[in-house]
Amino acid sequence: MLNFTNFDLEQVFSMNDETNPLMMLIWIVPIIIFVFYGQQIQLLVTSGEIKKAIKKLDVFRSDSKKELINYVKKNLDPVNDPTKKIEQFLDYFTIMPVDMDPNGIVEKVRHTVRSREDYTRNQIKSLFSDISDLELNRVQTLLEIASSLQMIHKIVNHMYLTAKKQKNYPLILPLQMILPFLMEHARAMISAIPAFKNGQPVGDGIGPMVVGKMMLHAEKEIISFQTVLAKIDYEKRKLFLLKAEGPSSTVGRPDDALQSIITQNKIDAIIMIDAALKMEGEDSASVAHGFGAAIGGIGTERYQIEFIANQNKIPIFSIVIKQSVTEAITLMTKEIADQADNVRSQVYEMILENSLEGQSIVIIGVGNTSGIQQ
Repeated sequence: MLNFTNFDLEQVFSMNDETNPLMMLIWIVPIIIFVFYGQQIQLLVTSGEIKKAIKKLDVFRSDSKKELINYVKKNLDPVNDPTKKIEQFLDYFTIMPVDMDPNGIVEKVRHTVRSREDYTRNQIKSLFSDISDLELNRVQTLLEIASSLQMIHKIVNHMYLTAKKQKNYPLILPLQMILPFLMEHARAMISAIPAFKNGQPVGDGIGPMVVGKMMLHAEKEIISFQTVLAKIDYEKRKLFLLKAEGPSSTVGRPDDALQSIITQNKIDAIIMIDAALKMEGEDSASVAHGFGAAIGGIGTERYQIEFIANQNKIPIFSIVIKQSVTEAITLMTKEIADQADNVRSQVYEMILENSLEGQSIVIIGVGNTSGIQQ
């Protein structure tokens, strides 16, 4: 039996590193392993993390589909079992127009997107003997959430399996970098389902909430698809108040509404109120002022509003309420809701600062108006 004393070990490790065979092996063997197998080792470590994320995404995907099907069966009166039709909806895709020639691309994109929205609404109506617009918008929103989660799962799984199949570590790097952001969005969407099912306000609805309070006792009219207009006077100025028609889960079409107002009235300023994603380190529910069209989406509505303003030389002012991705699409927090009255006061201040007596201003509350009346 071998017996190494303290003296023996000290002799082994006290030898010069350059001539000690044991120390040379300790340094050289790992280097050789990482030179020849470094990418494979990194791929294994990264793959383990990504596989866990894919499992979570698969759970989110299946849970969102179950929530949608259960809601439809429990709360509505489907003509037939809607499961098969809903599963078909989840795989629907949209092919954007060719953009090699950018001339007219915005109109093409707008037509494609709105055609899909109209088709989806008609297909949902066909599933039920009688469905209100409120329920239709709710089902459409839940369908969009489930469809988005299914698409995220498919993309992440595809990128992972491709990298694994080819044993190519650099191919998995882009997925590793964007995965935390995708997971944040996925968690936010699955968390948003209860609020939309119950018709509750979400963080993105702070803009419509502010304008809804401003038009509370005024006469309202539908000016464009799912968009409400009210006219009031304030300090000898005429205000045109626009928001999506609540309490449905919809964002309306404020660009079409603005175009309708402009054709019949001379507008001197536009003020837009919307939620905005906060940067890391910024406080939630903080308020910021700026210039330009504060509106999200794919950009077609923003383009139309900017085009109208430019054509008529109308300045656009904006007020945004900062919030995270999760706060924007989940149940509105108390901190965000408490800012409604504060933002409304700031809107009135902005009106006085940027207009004269006798002028007309359009105030647009941008965002999803789920659970928010007018």
